[in-house]
Formats: sequence, structure tokens, C-alpha cells
Amino acid sequence: MQRRFSAFNVVSVALGLAFLYLPIAILVIYSFNASRLVMVWGGWSTRWYLALLDDQDMRDAAVASFAIATASAAAATVLGTCAAFALTRLGRFRGRASFAAMIYAPLVMPEVITGLSLLLMFVAADVDRGFVTVTAAHTTLTMCFVTVVVQSRLAAFDRSLEEAAMDLGCPPARTFLTVTLPLIAPAVIAGFLLAFSLSLDDLVIASFTTGPGATTLPMRIYSEVRLGVKPEINAICTILVAVVAVAIFAAAIVSRRAREGETAGLPAK
Repeated sequence: MQRRFSAFNVVSVALGLAFLYLPIAILVIYSFNASRLVMVWGGWSTRWYLALLDDQDMRDAAVASFAIATASAAAATVLGTCAAFALTRLGRFRGRASFAAMIYAPLVMPEVITGLSLLLMFVAADVDRGFVTVTAAHTTLTMCFVTVVVQSRLAAFDRSLEEAAMDLGCPPARTFLTVTLPLIAPAVIAGFLLAFSLSLDDLVIASFTTGPGATTLPMRIYSEVRLGVKPEINAICTILVAVVAVAIFAAAIVSRRAREGETAGLPAK
């Protein structure tokens, strides 16, 4: 079937892409603006990227964001993988519907509600807000995404490979480490990268659950933008967009290679 590209379709796609990506492109271009005035072009320069090195508050926020994103993504990957195994391998156990609802709730629940609920829980438990609470909140937010990615891989997993390993005398723990985990590793890595990017980009939930010494980069950017956009903001936002984009593209590439590997391993019909 031959595809037809009409002028209407081309214009619609172009307008849609422009609406989504033109503001980001403008941000990236003006991050290399030599002028101190944000929207007055003064030539190409990297001076504002170098100026970030002298901004101690911005550097501290960046370090905190990457530390929180790494810790929460690691925890979400472990918990999400365990949840995916429970939903895939344990069958119709009692309470499965409630368990699945709790796992998938952050996917559909507004972040404001999630952040407020976590704040009330931390206050009721008399927990000091800071690095630990933000990490726990981001783990709650991102675990469901890891579960979805890993569960989709486990649904198509050939369990006869595990059975063959155990028939040859391999204990369950070693079977998981030598057979199951390497085969689902692309999905686990993709889930980690997705969780990392979501945590690094979060503002709403972090605003509710943060405390002294745990100001994340999006929070720092938002607080400075309220006082006026500085050229350094364009530079740090460009770096943040680049990091998130690389993480998302890496997750997509890993998932695609995993699907290609599955397809290559299928017998020809």
C-alpha cells in the first residue's frame, strides 16, 4: 500500500513538531548568546556555560539532582523488577488486583496529589524532609514505569530456558543470575534510564518532599526564573535537556535491540 503525503498532512506534521520542539530549539540557541540580555542576540558564545562553574548554588543543586536520580532509579529498578515478577509469575494470587492498582496508581494520579500525600505521610511519621524523603518520593513515582517495562519483557519470556537450566542441576538463584537476568537485562536497563530521566526532570513532587540541603536542579531553576530569566538559566536548561534526551534515547535503543534480539531468536515460519 503506497502512502500519500498531501500538503495538509505535511503542514499538520510541521506545525505539530514546531509547537513541540521550537521552544526547546530557541532555548538551546539562546544559551549560546553572547549578550547578557536574554532575548537580544549578541553573537555566538559559550560564556554562560563557563559562568555556571562559578555558581556554587547551581552546582550543588545539580549534584543533589544527579545523586537523587541515581539512588531513586536504582531503588525503583529493584522494586519495579520484583513487582513485575510478582505480577507475571505468581498467577492470580489473592490481592493481585489491589497490588497492581497500587503499583500503577502513580501512572494516572496527578503529581500534585502524589506529592501532597507523601508530604502528609512524612509529617505524620515525623520524618525530617531532605535527601531521603525526595529519593523515596521519586522511587514511588518511577517504580511503576520500571514495572511496566520489565513486565512487558517477562510476558514474552521463554520459561523453557529456565526449566532447562534447573533440569541440568542449576539452583533457582543461580538460574536467575545466569539465565533470566541476562535475558531481561535490556528491559531492566531501559527501566533504570527511564526512571533516572523522570527523577532528574521532576519539580512538583520534589517541591513537596524536599528539605534543607536537598534542593534539586529543577527547583533551583524555577526559583531563579521567578526573579527573571538569566542567560545562565538557558545554559543549565540546555544541559538538563541534553542529559534527559540522552537517557531517553539510550532507553529506546536498548529496548529496540532487545526486541530485535527476540525477533532474531524466533523460529522461521
